[in-house]
Amino acid sequence: MTRGRQILSPERFQITLQRLAHEILENFSSEASINIIGIQEKGVVMAERLIQILKEKGIDKPVNFGKLDITFYRDDFRMREVPIRASATEINFDVEGKKVLLVDDVLYTGRTIHAAMSALQDLGRVNKIELMTMVDRRFNRHFPINCDYTGIQVDSLDEAYVAVQWKHIDKQDKILIFSAQKKASR
Repeated sequence: MTRGRQILSPERFQITLQRLAHEILENFSSEASINIIGIQEKGVVMAERLIQILKEKGIDKPVNFGKLDITFYRDDFRMREVPIRASATEINFDVEGKKVLLVDDVLYTGRTIHAAMSALQDLGRVNKIELMTMVDRRFNRHFPINCDYTGIQVDSLDEAYVAVQWKHIDKQDKILIFSAQKKASR
């Protein structure tokens, strides 16, 4: 892969997270609690950051937080050459009959979200699932899945790769897009 091009600066990244947190406050105002589930790994990071912002704003209702591993719900986990490692699912609240916000960093084909919804169904009958992602790569969906809340929309070629970087992991909050390397001519 070539060097990535920054499409969201650290400053805009923070503004975007703040906006998403405000959308949570607005759209969960009639709920008894805010139920947020991050998809392992980067969805968990995003969910934790959003919860931190909500707490800084002095939210006046309980915030339930869970981590969802979808490894064995993926339709490609048997096809990988390298064995995959599962992460833990840690959801210490009942999802039955609740409105749940499912959080991930990037929505692209919809396969990850489809797997997450299947995994969530095994935990109980959720009243409503809403989806929040930092990046919506609108094109090339394999499933009819759309975001309810989006940080930014990115239109790119299928070969491109979008990376959300988080400051406590990657030293800086930002979003990069990488174009695929050109194949060497023979």
